[in-house]
Amino acid sequence: MAHAQLVTEEQVLNALRKVQDPDLRKDLVSLNMIRDLKVSDDGSVSLRVVLTTPACPLKAKIESDVRGAVLAVEGVRSVQVKMDAEVRSRGAAAGVTKIEGVSHIIAVSSGKGGVGKSTVAVNLATALALEGAKVGLMDADVYGPNVPTMMGVTESPKLANHPTKGEVLIPPTVHGVKVMSMGFMIQGDQPLVWRGPMLHSVVNQFCHQVSWGELDYLIVDMPPGTGDIQLSLAQLVPVTGAVLVTTPQEVSMQDVRKAFNMFEKVRVPVIGIVENMSYFRCDGCEKLHHPFGSEGGRHLALKYKTELLGQVPILPQVREGGDEGTPIVLKEPSSEPARVLRDIAQKVAQRVSVMAAEGVDPSDIVQIGRFN
Repeated sequence: MAHAQLVTEEQVLNALRKVQDPDLRKDLVSLNMIRDLKVSDDGSVSLRVVLTTPACPLKAKIESDVRGAVLAVEGVRSVQVKMDAEVRSRGAAAGVTKIEGVSHIIAVSSGKGGVGKSTVAVNLATALALEGAKVGLMDADVYGPNVPTMMGVTESPKLANHPTKGEVLIPPTVHGVKVMSMGFMIQGDQPLVWRGPMLHSVVNQFCHQVSWGELDYLIVDMPPGTGDIQLSLAQLVPVTGAVLVTTPQEVSMQDVRKAFNMFEKVRVPVIGIVENMSYFRCDGCEKLHHPFGSEGGRHLALKYKTELLGQVPILPQVREGGDEGTPIVLKEPSSEPARVLRDIAQKVAQRVSVMAAEGVDPSDIVQIGRFN
């Protein structure tokens, strides 16, 4: 009677060397994505696949490819695959200090107000949290701190003593996202009338005197324009990249072009462009209408050789969700804007993973945002 062939770990690893991460274009074994591999005498195999982000849009394909490769090994009877993720950070340029525990800082910016930048920021943060990522949201729009309202935060930060930093702020958590905002410090409708040095101090405090804990992504809702806050953030911490928000109309894109050039000057890569308020569908005929013009974001992305991450349609529920404190990705997850915004979040995470794996240097601006 023939004995069943015993499967070795090396055989399984050799099979998995043929499975590539579609984004990083290297095999999973070389990328150290295969963990906790166990092979039993009865031909059963178990392993853990550790992706570079929990928001990986190709998670199902990778899992399927892994199962197929292992089952193709002679003698394997069954395979158990656990999908996991570890977000990998990258080094900081000289002169900036990493935020303790934070892997990636992503600035959400626009050249002008009124284009839905904060709406994109809160939905991006919430969508990443829904994917299983550890997320923080810093409201750096100190002149118009709307994030507490849009996230529905009902509690204020708490004070605590840190062993090395002294007194720090503990940000409240809502919808799975840690939130910090100047809105917690300002009473009612009081305006903030501050000059540059004071703004720099606030950004520094939000970065280094807030106990963010372990975060995969810290989303920063920037103020409109190209002023002191943008410069301070780039000088203080290693910003992984920026997401630029625009509407399709030329007036908006003129200012976003300035924002793109500003990020280039401060050596922050542009991850891609989000075109907000792109269109709406007629209830009766399903015809698309473009009140602010069409394809402006796509032309902008082509001009700067970056990616159009998505075109977010107009829907009253998006505005209602912001006013009620429930982002649209939670309020109506099956709606068209929610699907587009979750897709944008996956693309952002995907590109950040590529940047980290390829070791993009924060001071290297030659190939900014070229991930097509």
